Formats: sequence, structure tokens, C-alpha cells
Amino acid sequence: MIRSWFPTFIYAEPLMKSGLDRFNADLGKECLALRDFDKAGRRWSLRNYPGGYTSYASLNELHRFSSTFGGLERRISRHVRSYARSLDMDLRGRKVRMTDCWVNIMPRSAAHSLHLHPLAFVSGTYYVATPAGCPGITFEDPRLDRFMAAPPRLAGARKANLGHVTYPAEAGRLILFESWLRHGVAQNLVDAERISISFNYNWS
Repeated sequence: MIRSWFPTFIYAEPLMKSGLDRFNADLGKECLALRDFDKAGRRWSLRNYPGGYTSYASLNELHRFSSTFGGLERRISRHVRSYARSLDMDLRGRKVRMTDCWVNIMPRSAAHSLHLHPLAFVSGTYYVATPAGCPGITFEDPRLDRFMAAPPRLAGARKANLGHVTYPAEAGRLILFESWLRHGVAQNLVDAERISISFNYNWS
């Protein structure tokens, strides 16, 4: 008998059932205005996020200062609770809160190398604008560095047995994952800008 142990769960759902187009239009305008305003973020991005813009190192608690992002936080938090239940996490009587929230804008040629999010338990991304052909988010098998002497996978291997899996970027879609899971975004090869919002959650 073969059983599956130590699974990695990734959550992907629409943020809400209706009103996404208008909600994303408002978010998109605020993201672009933020880039225009955030001189420190543009300077940091020039050095650390070539070709793109992120408010990660400058304005990374947007849910605390913007009613638009505050509304996003409230909607995401319901999904985070649902995701945590699917992981059998015991959060009874615990506070679950968004600790960080920042904007990522990827024009043509921008990419985001593989990384993880320390000091959080759930992280995720929400897609605001996803032009046709823009890259999705790629997750890496957390056991990859332990695959000693392993043969290659078959061309038709089941997705659950692959070393990497990519979720397409779709406007209005929310992706949640445990913060220790490495992930990244391939180079954007289309001319239009891909806009997403990343965030972390912690508990106490």
C-alpha cells in the first residue's frame, strides 16, 4: 500500500464572488499612484528589482494606511482562516493578522527570483492586473535539495510528482501558501504591466 504523507497545500480561489472588476480597477489605480509617490521604493527597486517596482522595502503595511487595502485585508483574512482550517492548524482563541502588505508591478523583462517569507506562517499574492501571456507564480518542491541520485521524471508525470508547479496569474485570484514554501515569478515577456499585491500573516 502506498500512502501520501507530508503534503504541501496551496490555496487558489477568487477573492470574492462578484464585484471584482470594479474592486481591481480601484486597486490598480492606487497601485500606480503609489509607484508615482514612492520615491524610496523606486530607488530600492532600481537596485534590487531590476525593471520592476515593489513597495516591499518602503511601504509594506499598506493595509494600515489605505481604506482600499484595508478592504482587501478583510476579504483575504476570511480566506486565510479557511486555509488554516484545511491545514488542521489550531488557531482557537488566537489572533490571526496581516503583518505586511506591499505592491509589485512587473513591466516587460522584470522577474522575481525564488525566495520564501521568514517570520510568517501564511503568505500569498492577489492579482490585480494580469495581461495575457504574463507569468504565473512558480512553487518549488521543498524536498528538492534532498533528491540525491534521483532519476528524471517521466514526460507525462503527475503534477504532484514534479519538482515545480506554476499557477497562472489571473486577475481577481487569491493564492495562499505556507510561508516556508519557496516561490518565484519568471520574466515577464509581454509589454503590459502585471500588478499583484503580496502579504504575510502571523498569529498570536
